[in-house]
Amino acid sequence: MMMRALKENNLCFGGMKGMDDFMKRKLITFLIILICFLLEGSVFHRLSFAGIKPNLLIIVTSSFGFMRGKKEGMFVGVVSGIMVDLFWGSTLGFNILLYTVIGYMNGAFQRMFYDDDIKLPIVLIGSSEFIYGLITYGCVYMLRGDFAFFTYLVNIILPELVYTILATLLLYQIILLINKKLEEEEQRSASKFV
Repeated sequence: MMMRALKENNLCFGGMKGMDDFMKRKLITFLIILICFLLEGSVFHRLSFAGIKPNLLIIVTSSFGFMRGKKEGMFVGVVSGIMVDLFWGSTLGFNILLYTVIGYMNGAFQRMFYDDDIKLPIVLIGSSEFIYGLITYGCVYMLRGDFAFFTYLVNIILPELVYTILATLLLYQIILLINKKLEEEEQRSASKFV
């Protein structure tokens, strides 16, 4: 059973080196999530405009989804959602589900993704942020009896969308660079054993 799982993830071809690459990728992915989580809760909390800060974890979840596929997007979504639910959420599981679905949906666009094109990532991350805001309003505020949708849209969803897109211009380039370096290392180590 374990060998079949390793073969499915192409880990057995490189022996322990393949496992090292797999673990290295997961560790670096977790560190990116952790750094963005800490930045969102500390630095960007101080740089908020009218209480609005960018959603860095949406950027990370969406980016890994369309760069690496549905499974990776879901993995990043689960980890991001757990962190948000544990530290900022009022209900355990809401953000886990939401971030996981966002990662999965962005993973569906992996075949359309090209490194050089910045338009698709901005559209996907912007759409993910907008959907996140709408679902959060519907499931958190509207269910409490707050029906001031246009006020929430103008004062929270749209400003957070703009701020997140501006943060995407920088953060996406860093994630893309790290992803390229990891893929180059994985291809070099795979070519040594073939």
